[in-house]
Amino acid sequence: MKLFTRTQTAEPDEQPLPETRDELLAEIEELDAANRQRQKYAAERRLLRLRHLAGFELLDEAPSHAEYPEPDPSRLPEYSGSLPEFTPSEVTPGLLRAAILRDGVLFVRGLLERGEAKRLADGIERSFVARDRRDAGRKSDPAYYEEFTLDPRLNPFLGRTWMKMGGGVMGVDSPRVIFEVSAALRRVGIPELASAYLGEPALLSVQKTTLRKAEPSVPGSWHQDGKFMGDVRALNLWVALSHCGDTAPGMDLVPRRLDSFAQTNTDEATIDTMVSQRVAREAAGERGIIRPIFEPGDALLFDEMFLHQTAADPAMPNSRYALEVWMFGGSAFPGSYAPMII
Repeated sequence: MKLFTRTQTAEPDEQPLPETRDELLAEIEELDAANRQRQKYAAERRLLRLRHLAGFELLDEAPSHAEYPEPDPSRLPEYSGSLPEFTPSEVTPGLLRAAILRDGVLFVRGLLERGEAKRLADGIERSFVARDRRDAGRKSDPAYYEEFTLDPRLNPFLGRTWMKMGGGVMGVDSPRVIFEVSAALRRVGIPELASAYLGEPALLSVQKTTLRKAEPSVPGSWHQDGKFMGDVRALNLWVALSHCGDTAPGMDLVPRRLDSFAQTNTDEATIDTMVSQRVAREAAGERGIIRPIFEPGDALLFDEMFLHQTAADPAMPNSRYALEVWMFGGSAFPGSYAPMII
């Protein structure tokens, strides 16, 4: 029996798609291994397509119900005015759950090595340059920017104009960088951690896997992502790829668990997904709003209820590079988004 429907066809310049699940997974593994030895744009482009199709497979097999891990508060030190910091080896699904339920977020120092973070930041810069050149009608490098085509069963709208205005490039639009991001996440065990936390295999979202370049002149906006995602089962990984928080835009955080959505569309917050500064301060309570200093490779893990914003100031001299990788359980995957395996 064929794995894919007639709507799932190869692009005109592609070889035929695999016909069975085993063939699909085997080709992904083979291409991935070969491309780690010698990177090729054609292989990276093909991998994106295959991982997108494999995402549908996991989505189709998703359980009707999943359970979060039992929280392990014994490994969580008392809150003392700043977020507790953990090394990658200390992070477990139980600790992650405990941190999210108490502080709203888990702070991991050095999730990625600094050299790797710097290389990813350089790749993001190249993707921005390639997009700008393409948008200007000039020759650009498709390995760093080529607009990805969704499976025809899905709404083709991806919000690229909004993404550009917000200082982002969609990860799937940069075949070279998203390949390197996926490889980096697998090296540090993010797929296993996210799947154990969600209680089911973790899926990326095409629309919410973003390469970020935050300019000091672009103001932040307080928000909880669940406000526009709907009822989801989610875990976000945000990774700083450059020093930020003082000389470059960082993140303003409300370091406590919110079990409901903060009031939106008040004061200076003029849309129904935006939270005002006053409401954010009230939500933070005695803990107050915090602005950590991040080094390249430092990371935050949080869910759709976490209240945060980009912390920008026009007086900052530098831009900030970062990754934003939202992962979802198939049992509550956002219906308007497109799946992909890591």
